[in-house]
Amino acid sequence: MKNSKKGLLAAALISVALLGACGNKKSATNGGSSVIPETSTTQYNYVYATDPDNFDYTVSMRQTNSDHYSNFIDGLLENDRYGQLKPDLATSWKVSDDGLTYTYKIRKGVKWVDSEGNEYANVKAEDWVTGLKHAVAAKSETLYVVQGSIKGLDDYVNGKTTDFSTVGVKAVDDYTLQYTLNQPETYWNSKLTYGIMFPVNAKFLKEKGSDFGKPKADAILYNGAYTLANFTSKSVIEYTANKSYWDKKNVHVKDVKLTYNDGSNPDGLYKSFKKGDYTKSRVYPSSAGYDQVVKDAKNNIVWQDQDAAVYNFTFNLDRKAYGATSKKTDALKSDTKKAVLNKSFRQSIQAAFDKGAYNAQSTGKEGATKSLRNEVTPPAFVSVDGQDYGKQVESDLAALDSSAWGAINLADAQDATYDPARAKKLFAKAKKELQAQGVSFPIHLDLPADQKATTTLNQTKSFKDSVEKSLGTSNVVIDIQMLSEDKYLAATYQATTGAAADFDISNASGWSPDYDDPSSYLDIYSPVDGTMLTTLGLEAGADQNAAAKKAVGLDTYQTLLEKAEAITNDTNARYKAFAAAEAQLLDSTVQIPVKSLGGTPSVTKVVPYTQAFAWSGLGNLKFKFMEVQAKPVTIAQMDKAKKAWEKKRAEIAKEAAKE
Repeated sequence: MKNSKKGLLAAALISVALLGACGNKKSATNGGSSVIPETSTTQYNYVYATDPDNFDYTVSMRQTNSDHYSNFIDGLLENDRYGQLKPDLATSWKVSDDGLTYTYKIRKGVKWVDSEGNEYANVKAEDWVTGLKHAVAAKSETLYVVQGSIKGLDDYVNGKTTDFSTVGVKAVDDYTLQYTLNQPETYWNSKLTYGIMFPVNAKFLKEKGSDFGKPKADAILYNGAYTLANFTSKSVIEYTANKSYWDKKNVHVKDVKLTYNDGSNPDGLYKSFKKGDYTKSRVYPSSAGYDQVVKDAKNNIVWQDQDAAVYNFTFNLDRKAYGATSKKTDALKSDTKKAVLNKSFRQSIQAAFDKGAYNAQSTGKEGATKSLRNEVTPPAFVSVDGQDYGKQVESDLAALDSSAWGAINLADAQDATYDPARAKKLFAKAKKELQAQGVSFPIHLDLPADQKATTTLNQTKSFKDSVEKSLGTSNVVIDIQMLSEDKYLAATYQATTGAAADFDISNASGWSPDYDDPSSYLDIYSPVDGTMLTTLGLEAGADQNAAAKKAVGLDTYQTLLEKAEAITNDTNARYKAFAAAEAQLLDSTVQIPVKSLGGTPSVTKVVPYTQAFAWSGLGNLKFKFMEVQAKPVTIAQMDKAKKAWEKKRAEIAKEAAKE
């Protein structure tokens, strides 16, 4: 059975409001003046919203873990500030003429160190072999990234062979590593920045046994830019620069402090920045404290670029759990299930949803549309026939249903689907079909919410307001389920099975790609082995939730995915085939794309465009390369830096096209 390639699970939506809020510790307040004080340029403080629960980088797929271990471990390649893949622990590589064999020369003299910074061993080619073998033994959540790619790996995972030497990874000698693939993958190298492709020292792994990768400082070895100095649950996480790191010249920030924040006081972030405690802070145009931000820092409020992530609403297509519900009878549960499986009903919810108003709860009216996204895959992620991929998806949607999608514009930073008039028409169609099945109205949709996360709670209320206003409460009622953070996470983002997903509709779903191919976004909803099926209330496997999957068209979607996956020798044709699959997925409306990260305002002392840039993998999670300046960045400085960065990116793309 083919195992598709899927992507990196983004952080829980409750933490979105916090991801841009970072800082620099300093107690001085300039004698009470409102002037923001200068602070050290080698320290960086941050706030985080969810404790990491696994530092085994070969196993965990959650960004709440990879945010950290991406700074502790280096792989073969890394992204530079322009997004180019550059040598990291591999100094060079070559590809065979048939595109199946990749050979990497490993950098000599790189050290493994323990959490105290003591040197443990040299990093060698065999460590990558150990890492992959361990990932299989530990039943890695991320095997999908390479299981269908590396020769013999799928057979080994599925027990058809018990000899790991038959798997296409080999240490030719201490400093030469070789991978053999099943088929050519032009995007193979972009997978090397992901945790499952990182090395593990065999001696240390044996010493630690089942404790390897626990969320403790001494549970892993380090070869990256930082080591973990302190982790206290729901309190603080601290890194310090690795004194044995091979590339110290590019580690400008020497100390990182991450402080727990539950999201209950968004305005507190800027207040801490103003005192000099933070080097960066999200600011919230819709909050009570924003007027003071403008008064203090009008020329320093800069807007971040959209990134590769997509956050969405998902429907629970086969709900089993009812721990968080307002439904009192089995009849109400049954009616909602039938409604959720009705395509016109799902599309009516999407058309009734004002994404701009939802987003404005975080960014204000000025930024309401700046981070909106209307596809699963970003429109400009790849090109088809010389145009953005999104244009091909638009064309394919129109071909599926010209009356519904003929004029669709899927470009970023605008709401492509909000249309109350269309919502009413779609709902009327759905209501007629559902009444024929004996369904009574209104339909009640349970929507979980973290009761302390102020900004995202306001977003949840905005969703309820726009849907009920567009469709009428005699037809649809959104029942917000107010939960503690732990219960909210258990019902949504941290639900380990589809059966544990406790909602009718949820906004706790997000995704970032693992590698530079549309399959990294789209395989997540494969009904056979999709990693994000749990967010739809489903399980992987052709026989699991079969009726629900067929009812929403996931069987057709699987056929289109397999057609695209089979194209390995023509990149343009491959991307075109994936666009057809994405159009089918968007038309089914089992999920509603809402926004990316970025598109948000902040004040910051991080020098613009000094961090690594990556569409996929873990490259852009690193603090390596980042530079911090003494004074807040100005709008003029940001604009100048962005133009220079975009110019350089264009030059790189032009040169690459000549090759």
